[in-house]
Amino acid sequence: MKADVANHVAQCDVCQQVKADHQKPAGLLQPLPIPTWKWDEVGMDFVTGLPKTKKGNDAIWVIVDRLTKTAHFIPVKTTYGGAKLAQLYIENVVRLHGVPSRIVSDRGTQFTSKFWKSLHEALGTNLDFSSAYHPQTDGQTERVNQVMEDMLRACVLTYGKDWESSLPYAEFSYNNGYQASLGMAPFEALYGRKCRTPLIWAEDKEQVPTGPALLKEAEEKIAEIKERLKIAQTRQKSYADRRRRELSFEVGDLVYLKVSSI
Repeated sequence: MKADVANHVAQCDVCQQVKADHQKPAGLLQPLPIPTWKWDEVGMDFVTGLPKTKKGNDAIWVIVDRLTKTAHFIPVKTTYGGAKLAQLYIENVVRLHGVPSRIVSDRGTQFTSKFWKSLHEALGTNLDFSSAYHPQTDGQTERVNQVMEDMLRACVLTYGKDWESSLPYAEFSYNNGYQASLGMAPFEALYGRKCRTPLIWAEDKEQVPTGPALLKEAEEKIAEIKERLKIAQTRQKSYADRRRRELSFEVGDLVYLKVSSI
């Protein structure tokens, strides 16, 4: 009888649609490919729900380079349309780093608008959107959001000013903070040398390479960063796969598709 019941449930159309799923999530983690160069691929997201400042800003636009992990924190208003965001994008990203080849983001209304899509189609940038209920796609930007929020909270509690006045210092602190996956600070990964601050003025000056030696050192630094990111990515994948189960299908298999996530 137990075998008959199990066989009936496995073949019953209604049972398959309504029964609760108590298994681990299906499918192992599939990390995104490591970018080939600095600011070639970026991730972006908005931090909203902040108190309105004197300038009327109530949100932060976070843009992160997926290779060096350097970030820009841009104060914005939630009422900004695609044209205003495009202007800020040109001023803060394209002006400094060129046009990225790929942007990873969630499906926020700012990123799915026709104007935003047509702009990047003209620039030659591919837009990669995460699917709903799958925040791991843009997990790097989400993590940067958490670090930035902690820094702003500490600044506001200490100095008692609005968050917008502390934002440049939070960006500077983040870009010069040590990253375990890189083995260095994002600033050093981007420019090839540590940022000159009062903390290192007393240190011995390093010999700065020039000419072909500078290009060779930059290429070696990028290769080193990519190797370290690969190691960190593999380690994180092993942690995530402990809570997942592998699932594969053959051509012709009949499966149910949960459409609520898309």
